[in-house]
Amino acid sequence: MLPKLGILAGGGALPARIIKACREAGRDVFVLAFKDQTDPETVVGTSHAWIRLGAAGDAIDLLHRAEVEDVVMAGAIRRPTLAALRPDLRAAKLFAKLGVAMLGDDKLLSAVVRELEEKEGFRVVGPQSLLPCSLATMGVLGSHQPDEQAHHDTRRGVEVALGIGALDVGQGAVVQQGLVLAVEAVEGTDAMLARAAQLRRDGPGGVLVKVRKPGQEPRADLPTIGVGTVEAAAAAGLRGIAVEAGGALLIDPEKTIRAADNAGLFLLGVEGSEELPG
Repeated sequence: MLPKLGILAGGGALPARIIKACREAGRDVFVLAFKDQTDPETVVGTSHAWIRLGAAGDAIDLLHRAEVEDVVMAGAIRRPTLAALRPDLRAAKLFAKLGVAMLGDDKLLSAVVRELEEKEGFRVVGPQSLLPCSLATMGVLGSHQPDEQAHHDTRRGVEVALGIGALDVGQGAVVQQGLVLAVEAVEGTDAMLARAAQLRRDGPGGVLVKVRKPGQEPRADLPTIGVGTVEAAAAAGLRGIAVEAGGALLIDPEKTIRAADNAGLFLLGVEGSEELPG
């Protein structure tokens, strides 16, 4: 029998995909939903509890009471200021130890993983272990082919995304005809695409590139795209999306590829920083 899974659920469609996969596998789940972060429909019909983001002590207690053994972090979290977060004593102690106000997302999430495993005895797993068929593969994934300019923009996008990733800033960039229109930071992919739409040039559209940060904790915050990303990229006037093969997740790959085909966008798996461990 598979161990009970605790899902720390952010926004977007990924938590719901994991819940569906667990139901199909007959695996028990318990969802921690974060107020003003998790989509309410995600937890309908599922054992869950709502907490505020800064209530680390309550979160740990709820996971233990639910007899969770494995934990997965899935979905986007909009990172608030420390003042808005209102950390409880447990969170405040962790932040004080790490100087978390100066940390980027990967360093913070790596610290959370260590806390869950070393202090609380949970086993943290990556979404890719629960949705193995959702990892992007190498090469063209749909029916549209990138041309020479698109390949050039993709290579430039990978270079830029890895550069900001090394600084623990973000995972994505938009490049058009060699020009960097936008890079991803705290605002997230959709907001970056909206900004790129305002800056686009005449001529062939740009390319969205998403890759893991160099040395990134592989069980948290993998680059993720879905139908919504495809629609936002198309609305921004882009002509393609490139993601890291073996290191990026496609939420519902069949629907995502079909959406790209219908929108006239190419979808491409490319090399990123390194092989994904485990």
